Amino acid sequence: MARKMLIDGEVNQTNQVEEEAHFDFDLFVIGAGSGGVRASRFSANYGAKVGICELPFHPISSEVIGGVGGTCVIRGCVPKKILVYGANFGGEIEDARNYGWEVNEKVDFNWKKLLQKKTDEIIRLNGIYKRLLSNAGVKLYEGEGKIVGPNEVEVTQLDGTKLRYSAKHILIATGSRAQRPAIPGQELAITSDEALSLEDLPKRAVVFGGGYIAVEFASIWRGMGATVDLFFRKELPLRGFDDEMRAVVARNLEGRGINLHPRTNLTELTKTEEGIKIYTDHKEELLADVVLFATGRVPNTKRLNLEAVGVELDDAGAVKVDEYSRTNIPTIWAVGDVTNRMNLTPVALMEGTCFAKTVFAGQPTKPDYNHIPCAVFSIPPLSVVGLSEEQALEQANGDVLVFTSTFNPMKNTISGRQEKTVMKLVVDAETDKVLGAYMFGPDAPEIMQGIAVALKCGATKQQFDSTVGIHPSAAEEFVTMRSVTRRVTAGGKPKTTNP
Repeated sequence: MARKMLIDGEVNQTNQVEEEAHFDFDLFVIGAGSGGVRASRFSANYGAKVGICELPFHPISSEVIGGVGGTCVIRGCVPKKILVYGANFGGEIEDARNYGWEVNEKVDFNWKKLLQKKTDEIIRLNGIYKRLLSNAGVKLYEGEGKIVGPNEVEVTQLDGTKLRYSAKHILIATGSRAQRPAIPGQELAITSDEALSLEDLPKRAVVFGGGYIAVEFASIWRGMGATVDLFFRKELPLRGFDDEMRAVVARNLEGRGINLHPRTNLTELTKTEEGIKIYTDHKEELLADVVLFATGRVPNTKRLNLEAVGVELDDAGAVKVDEYSRTNIPTIWAVGDVTNRMNLTPVALMEGTCFAKTVFAGQPTKPDYNHIPCAVFSIPPLSVVGLSEEQALEQANGDVLVFTSTFNPMKNTISGRQEKTVMKLVVDAETDKVLGAYMFGPDAPEIMQGIAVALKCGATKQQFDSTVGIHPSAAEEFVTMRSVTRRVTAGGKPKTTNP
């Protein structure tokens, strides 16, 4: 029986019996997060003999701690979203009063109860992921894996025993971890790992960072009643997102009572009897119970022995791969955050799927990074798909049309909450193609997933306009924005600048 595989960009035939008789596994995967589990299961479904290793489970990661399910399931998207749900109820309870619900003035919040429920859920999911691997026939090893040759891995088990296995292909899927800025007292701060497992809810929280993790945790803690100060280096948070929508998010964070400190760096942390003292480059001083560093993540490549094997890394320590997720060593591949391409769980799933198709199904498949939707789970959330206005202007050959709508959600008209929903479409004036869609407001991610399908199919503004809306809903606004807010010439200046 012959099997097709990708060699030097071409699909060639290899004799399976001759080639595979010498290996313990067709595929060995290091890292059982979203990408690694997907690649393992799909490869096994295509007939491959697959082994996978993962570090022992714990909610807080380290170089020797991990868990099947990876960052998203154990210390990322899933537990964070649970906390976002919990934080949302504070505002919902307030809003309920004008809907006739007689709510006591004092409403207690039990942080430890929510924390236990969160932990129970990630333990449940950890077990589900293990069963998914087992049901697919994938052999799971608990321990630390490293590569010792182009076709050989070593797994150090919990008792220190070292096992070596040969594999026709090796896949690196070890993800990333939070990094800390090198300032005096940095050991007094926590990262998102610890923030998801704090024993006590802070009354005073400082968040350092301007990305989605920083914005989300600021929203969570503020929603649970804490005083929150958010420090970031730029003029606006969420660098890389559409500038206009960044400004909308910033105004809302302030409207929710979060204190913003733009263009500010933390320079030192010290421990005092009153709490952690924060010093900034503006000579500010502040006391907090918790300081969260949300200043980026780094690929988990340090302990994989990659340099010794000859696998090339970039300056950030990420594994360099080609369009098919293959490294410079033909038998070694990598997917997910460890490659630092687009660090989102669904993207890692896509890359894992494409890898399995390419290597074991005879279907060379490149991941497609166009029109990938994403969300910032602030309160309320921001969700986007496609190009920002700034990106559209850089790439457009002609003019760009911008359509915006700002309105008070129907629910707020009764509750009295003063918080606007903002929607935006960016359209190529020449082709009428919708280049980007953005929404800030309740249920934005749920709505944007459907919009992403339309953009993936190449929808035009006329097709949006000809679609009948669902009434009454916020989503219908996307098909009723018929008046151009502004027309911008390619190369001209957008309404907002990129700070």
